[in-house]
Amino acid sequence: MKRSVRIAAPLTALVLAGLAACAPQTSGGAAAKDDTSGTLRVWLFREVDNRPKQQVVDAAIAAFEARHEGADVQVEYIPVETRAQRVKAAFNDPASAPDLIEYGNTDTAGYVKDGGLADVTAEFGAWPDAEDTDPAARSSVTVDGKVYGAPLFVGVRALYYRTDVFRELGVRPPKSQAELIATAKKVRKAKPELYGLAVGGAYTYGAMPFVWADGGELATGRAGAYRAAIDSEAARRGVAAYTSLFGDDNCPAAKCAAMGGNATVTAFASGKAAMAIGGDFSHAAVEAGAVKGKYAVVPLPGVAPGSIAPPFAGGNNLGVLRSTAHRTLAVDLMKTLAGKETQGKLFDAMGFLPTYTDVRADAARRQPFVKPFIDSLDAGAKFVPASPAWGQIDAQQVLPTMFQEIVSGRKDVAGATGDAAEKMDAAFAAAR
Repeated sequence: MKRSVRIAAPLTALVLAGLAACAPQTSGGAAAKDDTSGTLRVWLFREVDNRPKQQVVDAAIAAFEARHEGADVQVEYIPVETRAQRVKAAFNDPASAPDLIEYGNTDTAGYVKDGGLADVTAEFGAWPDAEDTDPAARSSVTVDGKVYGAPLFVGVRALYYRTDVFRELGVRPPKSQAELIATAKKVRKAKPELYGLAVGGAYTYGAMPFVWADGGELATGRAGAYRAAIDSEAARRGVAAYTSLFGDDNCPAAKCAAMGGNATVTAFASGKAAMAIGGDFSHAAVEAGAVKGKYAVVPLPGVAPGSIAPPFAGGNNLGVLRSTAHRTLAVDLMKTLAGKETQGKLFDAMGFLPTYTDVRADAARRQPFVKPFIDSLDAGAKFVPASPAWGQIDAQQVLPTMFQEIVSGRKDVAGATGDAAEKMDAAFAAAR
């Protein structure tokens, strides 16, 4: 049977140019009609190897079209790197906007403030699949108690370690944060050609579990009334623990201060580090590296022996645009693409970790490598403040700058966290 799914043409340069020149900053609002047939346009992110994802999506859409006579779905796979311009253009030009988009979960609050996403609280609450959505994934589509999409997959990090190096040195996987730091420095002393634990001054989501494990927070309050908490006593303990790993006794600041998450995983995969904090999504890269067959993964330990440091719950969501003239169809398509069946197939095809606890448990039975990541999620993953200010804080590299100032010796922990808190509070205030 010939597939009816087509790849849509990209937006014209004129639309993007118009956005930069004079477009308003927020969406014009919801459409006045709700057509039950016609063309639905979907924007999904293009993966490095997009074919497996496209095959799963094509099958899901074929089933959707079979249920909705007269509905025709067009999918465009857009680059993640240019999503900000494309999505902003869509919010401001309903005539050329899609009906449904994939978006990064840290973008939720900003897109809601822009007025681009539809409130689907009622539909989400009545959806049987949603009952098994894990709390961290649910929070990633929630702003001020309202739901603005459906989680598509979740990404979480854990501790990769070299089994051969640990065996040779007679050390075991660390059970606490103190053991982790001590083990990293012991490996470095015995094998100075290796980083004990590869860390990065620009690796925000590798660093935050140290802050959260010590009881710290990025911010306190609620949407519209957040206050930075990175300068609290608890948060400073976590910052101090993380930055203690930068030095000649583990990961020299001159080499590691500028590293981000990809660089730390690359160091591990290439055999230059005994440990690294990497995601479930890093598994394929590590398997393709020099350490294949010589590593294992455990949850990143917390402060108390036997505890797990709260990981950041990353991942992507699907959202219906307020401007859609096919709201009912778009919501059903969102459920189709983010439902349990499709998420299970996306895990098999792409390794995307499902957002449903039961689907994840089934994935772990079939692919044991994901168990440490699922255990980390189940122990209590954390999310960034649900504020549109987070996009600005992230873009300004407030936290990486804080870490780099400490490891370079330009500021102490108190001074750097205090300055970071001031910048965060300015961003929160501007977003109100």
